[in-house]
Amino acid sequence: MNILVTGGAGYVGTNLIPELIKEGHSVKCLDRFFFGTDFLSSTEFEGKLELIRDDIRWFDPKILSTIDLVFDLAALSNDPVGELNPEKTFEINYLGRVRVATESKKAGVKQYVLASSASIYGQQSTIATETSTVKPITAYSKANRNAEIDVLKLHDESFCVSVLRFSSLYGVSPRMRFDMSVNEMVLNLFKDKKIVVRGKNNQRPFLHVKDAVDAYKLIINGNKNKIGGEIFNVGDEKQNYSIGSLAKNISKSIDVNCDLEFGDNNDHRSYTASFKKIRDILNYKSTRTLEQGSLEIYESLKSGKITDSIETITLKWYQYIQSNPKYLKIHSINDKFL
Repeated sequence: MNILVTGGAGYVGTNLIPELIKEGHSVKCLDRFFFGTDFLSSTEFEGKLELIRDDIRWFDPKILSTIDLVFDLAALSNDPVGELNPEKTFEINYLGRVRVATESKKAGVKQYVLASSASIYGQQSTIATETSTVKPITAYSKANRNAEIDVLKLHDESFCVSVLRFSSLYGVSPRMRFDMSVNEMVLNLFKDKKIVVRGKNNQRPFLHVKDAVDAYKLIINGNKNKIGGEIFNVGDEKQNYSIGSLAKNISKSIDVNCDLEFGDNNDHRSYTASFKKIRDILNYKSTRTLEQGSLEIYESLKSGKITDSIETITLKWYQYIQSNPKYLKIHSINDKFL
């Protein structure tokens, strides 16, 4: 199968693309490559992966002419980054991805999958299902919800559209990030022997990044009559945690004496989610635990496999590029950075 992955050089995409290639698919990766191309430059990908440096807002639709399936991951990723420039977040995460879906349908692509986030639930007093009333709080989550609504309108018998609402992700990735709750906590523990806990009673579902990849792999061969026009929460009820219990479990799993430092909380999101629908329809099951993922990050830091450079904090990296004329020129297309 010929697959286009937008945003494929990011945290999830650099885990997903190698798996797609292993399964025999040919892949095109459309990305701005703000974090470089090294993550996808392995010789084993030669002849199986095409890297396209472009933007979902203005790429040439001709690249879709041979594509069977689109995984649309491109976005200004996570809630803090979305607040950097809400207007651009709306333009990219909403309008840009609707454009990808629209052009895909015009080009005869058979299947389109939108990467969304459970953060659109905002605040929930009961466990959230796909039919729960969403309460997006941030520019990032509002753009996700708008994109969901408009791409699902495009679904029909010849164009299968599905939405995956992912839990908060964690775990080691070629394009490593430390601006995600679990990853950041493990980094704090590794560097300072303490974990900073903000909003200890806030709740959130969590998921290993490789389990997120497994959901993409399953939906490729899903029954189109059952996945078409549908939204799926992706995660595991066993990994619905309060932020306070999350920190305690991370500390326990790594078995390092550390302090828990409770800080101010500006994040008002608090929700848990049900994952029954994706289990029933796609037979999806996560196989990695928080304890395994936390220890994996810690050991990778300890061995030097991963480090906490400025590029691992997406917001700081974007701000650095914008303040540095040399890097701004390198990362701009059509004289535009964002």
